Amino acid sequence: MIRRSAIAAAILAASPLWAFEQDLPAGARLQAERISPLDSYSVPVGVFADGTVPRYEVEGRVVRRSWRIDGSSTTTLQLLAPLRDYLVEQGYRIDFQCADIDCGGFDFRFGIEVIPAPNMAVDIRDYRFLSASRGDTDVATILASRIGNFGYVQVVTVGAPEAEPTLDAREPDQKRPQARPEVSEPEPQAEDQLVQDLLEHGHVTLEGLDFETGETTLGSGPYPALKVLGELMAERPTYRMALVGHTDTVGSLTDNVSLSRRRAEAVREWLITTYGIDPQRFEAEGVGYLAPRDSNLRPEGRRRNRRVEAVLLAE
Repeated sequence: MIRRSAIAAAILAASPLWAFEQDLPAGARLQAERISPLDSYSVPVGVFADGTVPRYEVEGRVVRRSWRIDGSSTTTLQLLAPLRDYLVEQGYRIDFQCADIDCGGFDFRFGIEVIPAPNMAVDIRDYRFLSASRGDTDVATILASRIGNFGYVQVVTVGAPEAEPTLDAREPDQKRPQARPEVSEPEPQAEDQLVQDLLEHGHVTLEGLDFETGETTLGSGPYPALKVLGELMAERPTYRMALVGHTDTVGSLTDNVSLSRRRAEAVREWLITTYGIDPQRFEAEGVGYLAPRDSNLRPEGRRRNRRVEAVLLAE
């Protein structure tokens, strides 16, 4: 059971995050937090149409946070509704809200700001979004999604630069715990950047697969890069893709070409099985160690060279 007031008060506070995970579904974890004393933010206020998502710009103290709920069966509406109710109770007006396909599916998701994977993940077939405002300075947006057994929530709040909200709205019997140190966002491959690079340059490395030397097994994930690629192929039925495997230099060229092809094939099978895409739209090839992107003299370089790249083919 989610206790609405405790969660929402913590999320909407612009001061450092207070411990409130006990009020979220079991397994909830803060993934990222970034507080900008003065920044700008584009607030979505409509569904994707005519090639864009309607929005307006606001400036102020911008707080971006995301959470992952492990092993949760909670629906996206159950994740979003308590926070929406709290916004209304605090005097916010709900300006816009939508759900997955009605928002614009793939195009809406990639037309709005989303914290990079793996700290936030969005299934284009199962997400909800809302934006709300209060007065001239306060804005809040909420994005909730589910992928398999994981729930994800992103909250962005904007307030006056000088404002320092407190947790006075928390229930009176709750003591303020010690402030949690700020969690910085890593620099993984952002989902929207992956699509942009693929469409602009025709190829992209699928980060996060991390094959061990000599291994071809691809587990259950989650793999944010494969999720984005699968969603793109599902949304663009005319696209075709070549998956190209690469290895480090451990072993002979013949063995490594075979190994890299099997890795590419493992990715191909994962995408076909997970997203039901026509197998004819994917090719799988391997080039062994002939196209490194780093030095094979270092362990880290060898790790980076063990990869699979996606190459966009002509329609």
